Amino acid sequence: MRSLYRRQLTMMVCIMLVSFTLLAGAFMLLSYRYIIGETRDSVERNAGYISNFTSAYYRRYLTLDIQDEFYSSYVATIAMISNSNIIVADPEGKILYATSDGRFYDYTDITIPENILAQVLNEGAFNGMTNLGGIYSERRYLSALRVTNQVGNLSLTQGIVLVAADASNLSEMWASTATIFFFSAVVVFLISVIASTLTSAYQTRPLIEMAEAARKFGQGEFDVRVTGYEDRGDEVSALAEAFNSMANSLEKVESQRAEFIANVSHELKTPMTTIAGFAEGILDGTIPPDREKEYLQIVVSETRRLSRLVRRMLDLSRLNALTQSTVTAQETFDLTEVMSQVLISLETKITDRQLDVEVKMPEGKLMVWGDPDAITQVCYNLLDNAAKFAAPGTAITAQITKKDGKAHVTIRNLGATIPPDELPLLFERFHKADYSRSMDREGVGLGLYIVKTILGNLKENITVASEDGVTQFQFTLTLA
Repeated sequence: MRSLYRRQLTMMVCIMLVSFTLLAGAFMLLSYRYIIGETRDSVERNAGYISNFTSAYYRRYLTLDIQDEFYSSYVATIAMISNSNIIVADPEGKILYATSDGRFYDYTDITIPENILAQVLNEGAFNGMTNLGGIYSERRYLSALRVTNQVGNLSLTQGIVLVAADASNLSEMWASTATIFFFSAVVVFLISVIASTLTSAYQTRPLIEMAEAARKFGQGEFDVRVTGYEDRGDEVSALAEAFNSMANSLEKVESQRAEFIANVSHELKTPMTTIAGFAEGILDGTIPPDREKEYLQIVVSETRRLSRLVRRMLDLSRLNALTQSTVTAQETFDLTEVMSQVLISLETKITDRQLDVEVKMPEGKLMVWGDPDAITQVCYNLLDNAAKFAAPGTAITAQITKKDGKAHVTIRNLGATIPPDELPLLFERFHKADYSRSMDREGVGLGLYIVKTILGNLKENITVASEDGVTQFQFTLTLA
């Protein structure tokens, strides 16, 4: 597997190398041109001074006397000030004399190279690096000019002046500057590599920990968390927070799944054990024949209970599928009619429990948005639950009001008070509030969970309150 750390570090190193290479090339070129340009201007300027002075000397004395102290002093002074060598030659290129370090040197019968002489005579000047055909032991920067005077309408070339600067100083200066640059570049590069290494490790370490945590999740360890990045305040911190939130959700889902399996196993095992035990008792003669009918009725009752449990689980599966697909039927229907039909269907159960019903609904139709079949099940579950836990001889209330574009449905009964710490658990799967208070032992703990799921799919709310024996469920629906 290609490491993100290595790829990021390699990319940063390559970018820095390319950047420093381009910067070094540009710096070397510009510095070299600058240094050469400064030397060229100085040499050309000095060559111009000497050429003009020599031309004036020719005009005054009509010849060039190399022994003239005035002329030689002037030339030697320029040579010393400019730290350069000066050569004066006749028009044929024969060197008359030359200076070096302020002193004259005799180059008897030595001429300057033909190519340089031809360029100076034809173009009037020469500039460039040369050793003058071996006159100098090393290459120097040379500027050469003609010495001319105007005689009538003719321009007469009377000699050539050459000024040469030692290029070794230029190379040393450029090399020193380049060394400083490269030393600085290497230091900056090393610092950048170290910083990039630390930064890459700082960024990839939490990703490695999250990957390891994800592998542990796959192995069933749901208590693993990524910690230590809460105070970073960057995207990695947000990712770690989201990762831990996901881990908490996975742990909760796994806990709910295990609890669901345990509850389903328990709920299925109880009626099946009862059915199997009584059936075996009848078959092997353990149960007397005169009591077989009694126990068969128990078997039938447990079979029906098992059937209800399976039916509720199928409803639950269907609701979960709707939740995942986020598709819920939306149409308008009369809420008062739905509530009336549910009350009629529960009339026998309410009468058997010796309960009264107090109905508070608007006159006429009350149109709302939702799934009529699902809301029918919600009303049935809540009213059935209210009748199941209401104290005999009391009344249950079914009330519908309108407020802020919503229909508020309230189901209220009078019975035992539900403890405050148990109220949030009422809508959990297979949860039953205090088995000892239940007048109906056939419940499976899915009714309120189904109610919550249906209303959640419809983007509606449901609340529960229980105080002084009065338990109240209230949910909302959007008015049409």
